[in-house]
Amino acid sequence: MAAKVYHDKDADLNVLKGKTMAVLGFGSQGHAHALNLKDSGVNVIIGLYKGSKSVKVARNKGFKVYDNAEAVKRADVIFVAVPDTKQAEVFKNDIKPNLTKGKTLLFSHGFAVHFKTVVPPKDVNVILVAPKGPGHIVRRQYVEGKGVPSLIAIEQNADRKAKKIALAWAKGIGGTRAGVIQTTFKEETETDLFGEQTVLCGGTSALIQAGYEVLVEAGYQPEMAYFECLHELKLIVDLINESGVSGMRFSISETAKWGDVKVGPKIIDSSVKKRMKAALKDIQDGKFAKAWVREYKGGYKQYNKLLKAGEKHNIEKVGSRLRSMMPWMQKRVVKGAQAAY
Repeated sequence: MAAKVYHDKDADLNVLKGKTMAVLGFGSQGHAHALNLKDSGVNVIIGLYKGSKSVKVARNKGFKVYDNAEAVKRADVIFVAVPDTKQAEVFKNDIKPNLTKGKTLLFSHGFAVHFKTVVPPKDVNVILVAPKGPGHIVRRQYVEGKGVPSLIAIEQNADRKAKKIALAWAKGIGGTRAGVIQTTFKEETETDLFGEQTVLCGGTSALIQAGYEVLVEAGYQPEMAYFECLHELKLIVDLINESGVSGMRFSISETAKWGDVKVGPKIIDSSVKKRMKAALKDIQDGKFAKAWVREYKGGYKQYNKLLKAGEKHNIEKVGSRLRSMMPWMQKRVVKGAQAAY
């Protein structure tokens, strides 16, 4: 059965009227939610840690900024928009001591609650509002009068108003313009992690690098390998994004289609699916989450080592040079840093 989709008519912004929303963190999602809610007529304040570089940025956007603890005290709904690994510390030091009965904790990813690095008291609502797009898209679509499809979930419904609050927040950020689907913290967390690890980020980047290496090791020019295994991927992904896999196949040549349906399943075969299932099991039983928390507590040593190794891969040098030949492409130099909060 298809999931119910909620739209503007199903949500009431008046649910948030006369209340204060605190957004803890002013990174990708934090700034987008805060600005969209503000433009929707909702009272929003920002919570940041002492010394955060985002304080000036948030104030310049017209927000009152407080330290996290004070923001929690002043707010009725608290959006925890800090990185997953930081949430337990922020919750212990700043949020929990200042939570009172009837307040609402809101997340855009269920990791901390689902894996119990954060355990809220039973007398507060715990909800999730997760736009299916990065913060800059959430903001841009809102400004253009549109919205990004979003998810909501209810973990704790202490005052029996949790769903109304979640839908109101989703409406305030523009989500109900596109459509909102209800899920659970468990489902959102586990599917999100699985997608990131096996397809969207981990699977895709590993596939690109492997394809590049095979061509270069076979004697082909690195530039040719880059074009065929990385550069043209955007064309294919855009076609899939716009019209699905079958729609993409409609737009490519017969030769490409034949290679797709005949050779593709030999590359991504049952052994890959088996390893995907193993990755999913590690997510479901908490093994991945525990390892990730240990990595954070240990100072990100393996994490940073692996990222640096990726930055040194030859495909990055070749790509940087080739992208300089493409004046239509927006140039971005990205250094490995955690999201601002």
